[in-house]
Amino acid sequence: MDVYRILVVDDEEDLCEILQFNLESEGYVVDVAYSAEEALKKDICKYNLLLLDVMMGEISGFKLARMLRDNPNISSVSIIFLTAKDSENDRLTGFTLGADDYINKPFSIREVVARVKAVFRRLEIVKVKNIENLSYETLELQIINKKVLVDNNEISFTKKEFEILKLFLENKNRLFSRDEILSRVWSADVCVLDRTIDVNITRLRKKIGKYDKNIVTRLGYGYCFEA
Repeated sequence: MDVYRILVVDDEEDLCEILQFNLESEGYVVDVAYSAEEALKKDICKYNLLLLDVMMGEISGFKLARMLRDNPNISSVSIIFLTAKDSENDRLTGFTLGADDYINKPFSIREVVARVKAVFRRLEIVKVKNIENLSYETLELQIINKKVLVDNNEISFTKKEFEILKLFLENKNRLFSRDEILSRVWSADVCVLDRTIDVNITRLRKKIGKYDKNIVTRLGYGYCFEA
């Protein structure tokens, strides 16, 4: 499993150090920022979770969360608010901003660690689900069950057609030459002509119906699935 990275954002330096020490003891990579402004100078994309104080300087934790959610490049980062603001409206504001959890101060470090672990467990479940299924709109490829569905209707696929579609859905908008498709889908000791790949692509297009135009031919270069 990849090591999860956490950014603690709080203007209480002692609290940041305590959280950093205890979370690093659990095996996480932890950085700290003592203000929202300092946090914004960091590469937020590399973090899996922000522990975010609400009451800070000119940019509050709520305002920072709103800025992150409005940025499509970093909108998916998980957030746990750490705050003394414990009214129902405050909690609703936090969850409306997409918070994964909301912990009231004062809190125990053990509670924070437990809630951090809970967030990462949910991320692992999502990750496993994404590995088991690949999809684009109502086109779904079930990797474990070896099924392809369009609008919840199962479509009959050959093994090679399945593998080509899997390659495309795993790499949407990436152009593959015929040689690349050959090397990834057929074994090295099998002699396959370019025409064989073209025939499989043609059959694949027919079977996925309304998504046939998503498989685009770049003459002289190869194929890609445009999302």
